[in-house]
Amino acid sequence: MPVIDTAAMQRVGGQLGTNPAGIYQDARGRRYYVKTLESAAHARNETIAARLYRLAGAPTLTYVHTTAPDQIATQWVQLDKTCVAHFTEHERRQAQRWFGVHAWTANWDAAGFVGDNQGVLAGTVLTLDVGGALAFRAHGDPKGRAFGTRVDELDVLRSDQDNPHAIKLFADMGPDDIERAIRIVVGLPDEWIRRVIIDSGGSGKLVEKMIARKADMAERLADLVDV
Repeated sequence: MPVIDTAAMQRVGGQLGTNPAGIYQDARGRRYYVKTLESAAHARNETIAARLYRLAGAPTLTYVHTTAPDQIATQWVQLDKTCVAHFTEHERRQAQRWFGVHAWTANWDAAGFVGDNQGVLAGTVLTLDVGGALAFRAHGDPKGRAFGTRVDELDVLRSDQDNPHAIKLFADMGPDDIERAIRIVVGLPDEWIRRVIIDSGGSGKLVEKMIARKADMAERLADLVDV
C-alpha cells in the first residue's frame, strides 16, 4: 500500500466535500482524494472509524496512509451514484444493513448533509466519509459528552428532522431490520475491537467506550427480541 505525500504529487481535481481537499495523482497515474482536517487527532479519529467499519464488514472507500498527520486519503474511484436521493429501493435497503454500524460509531453524518455520504460502486453501497464518526463532528469540533456510552443514535438517526437524508434512509426500518443491523455490531469480539483501535493509535479509553456502546446495543437487542 503506497504512502501518500501530496508535496510529491500533481493536483488534478478540486475539493468535493466541506473539508479542504483535492484529487492528487502520483507518478504512476494513481489518483487519491486527500482531505486536510482540523488536526492530527481528527485524522486519526477518522482512520479508526474507517477500520471499525471494515471490521464490521461495512463497505467504505479504501483508505491509504499519508505522510502528513492531519491528512486523510482514499483511493479515487468513479462512483455510479453519489447521493441518497438517487438510490433505488434495493440500494436503500442495502444501506440499511449498516445502520447499526453508523449508530455504534456515532456517525451522525452517515447520510451526509445533502445526502452525499452514501454512494454506489458496481452495485455496492459505500459509506463515503466517516469523518463525523466517533469523537469528532465532520468539521472537526469535538463531540464531548455527546459521544457517550449510550447509543441514542439508534433512535436519532431515524427521527432527527435536522438530518432529513438519514430519515430518508432509515426511518422506515422495522424491528426486524433494526435487530439484524444491531446483531452485526453485537457479534464483534471485544478483543477485535481493542486490537483495531490500539493498532490505529487510539486510546484505551476509546476501547472501553466502544465496548460499552456495543453492550448498550446488546441491551437494546434484548428489548427488541422480547417484543
